[in-house]
Amino acid sequence: MGKRKSEQTKDAEKMAARKATHDVQPAESGGPLRGSEVQIVGIGCSAGGLEALETFLEKVPPDTDLAFVVIQHMDPTKKGFLVELLQRRTTLPVTEIRDRVKVQPHHVYVIPPNRDVAVVHGVLHLLEPEAPRGFRLPIDFFFRSLASDQKYRSIGVILSGMASDGTLGLRSIKEQAGAGFAQDPATALFDSMPRSAIAAGLIDVVAPATDLPARILDYLKRPPSSFQSPSDIPDGDESSLEKIFILLRAHTGHDFSPYKRTTVHRRVEKRIRLHQIGTIEDYVTYLQNNVHEVELLFKDLLIGVSNFFRDSDIWKCLEEEILPDYLASRPDGAALRAWTVGCSTGEEAYSLAILFKETLAALNPPKKLSLHIFATDVDKDSIERARTGSFGPNIGADVSEERLQRFFNDNGQGHYVIKQEIRDMITFAPQNVMKHPPITRLDIVTCRNLLIYMDKQLSENLLSLFHHSLIPDGLLVLGSAETIDGATRLFSPLEEKQRIYKRLNTASHYNNVRLPYSFAPLSSPVLPKASSRNELASGKASPSSLVEKILLNRYSPAAVLVTHKGEILYISGKTGKYLEPPSGKADFNLFAMARTGLKDVLARAIDQAIKEKNAIAINSVTVETNNGNQIIDLSIEPVDKANDPDDLILITFKDVDVETDNKASRGGGHKSLTSKSRQLISKQHPGGNQNVETARSEMQRSLEELRFVNVELQSMNEELQSVNEELTTSKEELQSMNEELRTVNYELQAKVNEFSCTSNDMYNLLNHTDVAALFLDESLLVKRFTIQTSKIIKLIPSDVGRPITDIVSTLNYPQLADDAREVLRSLTCIEKHVTSENGLWFNVRIVPYRTAENQVRGVIITFADITEFKSMMQSLQKALKSKELHAHHLYEENVQSPSNNGR
Repeated sequence: MGKRKSEQTKDAEKMAARKATHDVQPAESGGPLRGSEVQIVGIGCSAGGLEALETFLEKVPPDTDLAFVVIQHMDPTKKGFLVELLQRRTTLPVTEIRDRVKVQPHHVYVIPPNRDVAVVHGVLHLLEPEAPRGFRLPIDFFFRSLASDQKYRSIGVILSGMASDGTLGLRSIKEQAGAGFAQDPATALFDSMPRSAIAAGLIDVVAPATDLPARILDYLKRPPSSFQSPSDIPDGDESSLEKIFILLRAHTGHDFSPYKRTTVHRRVEKRIRLHQIGTIEDYVTYLQNNVHEVELLFKDLLIGVSNFFRDSDIWKCLEEEILPDYLASRPDGAALRAWTVGCSTGEEAYSLAILFKETLAALNPPKKLSLHIFATDVDKDSIERARTGSFGPNIGADVSEERLQRFFNDNGQGHYVIKQEIRDMITFAPQNVMKHPPITRLDIVTCRNLLIYMDKQLSENLLSLFHHSLIPDGLLVLGSAETIDGATRLFSPLEEKQRIYKRLNTASHYNNVRLPYSFAPLSSPVLPKASSRNELASGKASPSSLVEKILLNRYSPAAVLVTHKGEILYISGKTGKYLEPPSGKADFNLFAMARTGLKDVLARAIDQAIKEKNAIAINSVTVETNNGNQIIDLSIEPVDKANDPDDLILITFKDVDVETDNKASRGGGHKSLTSKSRQLISKQHPGGNQNVETARSEMQRSLEELRFVNVELQSMNEELQSVNEELTTSKEELQSMNEELRTVNYELQAKVNEFSCTSNDMYNLLNHTDVAALFLDESLLVKRFTIQTSKIIKLIPSDVGRPITDIVSTLNYPQLADDAREVLRSLTCIEKHVTSENGLWFNVRIVPYRTAENQVRGVIITFADITEFKSMMQSLQKALKSKELHAHHLYEENVQSPSNNGR
């Protein structure tokens, strides 16, 4: 039971770690910073990153209190050597991350293969990757969790690497007022990753890898403040903030005074730390003398961070519970309107459009509904990026593979481009919601993670403004950290936990809203035609102008002014009978809007009028209208306009009364052009009608054949698209594998260099210590030998690989091979003294050759010259014998001496 509970606790922690990486809360959403006080620096790299990592860690001082977490793209099937390679270049302990290890200062932690890493409360968690190989983004995954855990203390570093992994994660770090550092692309072996992050505007410091540690330490010299309310900010800082607001408003036209003071202070403080400026007063002086810094601070305060389907629980609730019921309640054919406030680079607006398409397709019974989304943001650069609809490959972390295939196109350069059907649903425009008039008659308003940065009064004003903009029962979607406090009588919660609200049909307080900049006055309603009399009585309009206006409206023909390309510049009168907008994307081109029967006639007539520089009249043209066919007369006349390089054409349309024309014909009057034409065709071509019918039949057959061919081509196109998608998937997987192989190759190259150095060390050690050593393998083949050995056994470099029994030796030791085999068998040492042909003595020692894994891979035979020792032994033996003889003689003399004395 206890074991099961422990497993459940561990699974819950992993789920929390994974959720932390996907649903990063805004900086203002929580209280004080939770978790470890250790300053964690996340480092992301990929192919070619080992060299940059080694250079980076070499410059990290040993007494630093930082902890570094290294996330690198690795081959999931092989054990890497990154820990061993990095440990050679730094005095900091380098370890591979284990699950649930608590981060310690002055340590380096390395990601293991085939794992994602998340940090929760200062504890590292290992998770199995959800994405298949080739689509994994481990750097983004860790950076997001780092931003969620460390908030404004989070630091992300991007080094050499391919693709764009890390960019989305740095967005989360930037949103939390953390700092982003990147290796200078000019010094990176592969510059794709640092370039991607720099281009996204997420990097605060760009420098070579050797300089980054010092820049990070300089940034951390000034500890960040932890103010939780405006009352915590000192009076001096408050005064300086007001001066900063004045400078920003003068330069950008945007007033940040209604923003929360703690938010502004934290981001100003970040700029101060980056520039190593002493106080906030000094920073005000720096701003006054540096316009570029004003722009950078403006961008930082805008917090332009977004991603697809952000806060997945909210989008899931919209998809499964809210939108289906809301769309089902709309009348068939209705055109819905939505407003995405603070859209940043467009991901929020595109997410809403995609969700609408999916929900509409799933409706039962089906309905024909349309949605037009107005996406606005104060940052013009973000709006320009949003309009392109192009996103990096790392959006795969937020967008499912099915959605990528259905709503995006691969541009062949590793980027996903939103399809035209989604792009046509959205209008992007720069707008300051605190300054410009709002968009009205809306069904949906999404304003997510914007109100959290505003003070209470401005938040309430904006909520009242959204209430004014929405239709009754319209939907308001806020961010996960926002509420409608102060506006509960304007909105009611549909899903309060997910911050989705419905507009209540109560009186709006829009007219009483007080925003920093007053809105432009609302347009007055259009007055009825009867008001002309009041205008005349009040003297606002003259009788002549009114008469001219009535006559022009009643008797002037419908006309359009176009360019030679058919672009409509001006419309006069009612032209709906002759022109109609095409379905799909709005196109105000004459040839696109011309009804059936007019397009070809207009094209030829405009070309002729431009060439001849004269007016052309075409009579009795049949046009298909909503109420049947209508015969009209056309007038095409070139218009001269000074200083205009384009040829302008005025086209007038005049209806022909068919009955009047027929009466005139029967009364002997002039016949219509159609009658004359028919008679002329009959006279010149008696079989003309039959030929026309034949041609029509042939054309019909050709059209049917073309339709059939078109169906086949569509089928082939679908097959080619399927093949292209498979190739794209394979290409991405190959790119990922190539990147992993580059990493492995670089590690192996480093290992080879290390072994080469070790081999050189051993070579010099053995050859300069006068040790004669011979290395044999299990088959007694020569593997290696020292220079001194060649003086004893006739060895040359080409003898490597030959049996020792084939080598000529000067030793009187025929049992050498047998003794070597005995050592291999018994794994015991054999030591003998043998002589050579030239009279030298050697101590031959044969021992097993053992590997680091304690496996025997041959024998080592060492030869120690003991000739001098033997000579000394022989001399000592001779001297000993001589002394023994001498002693014996003395003894005999002593024995004989007493007898002689006795006599």
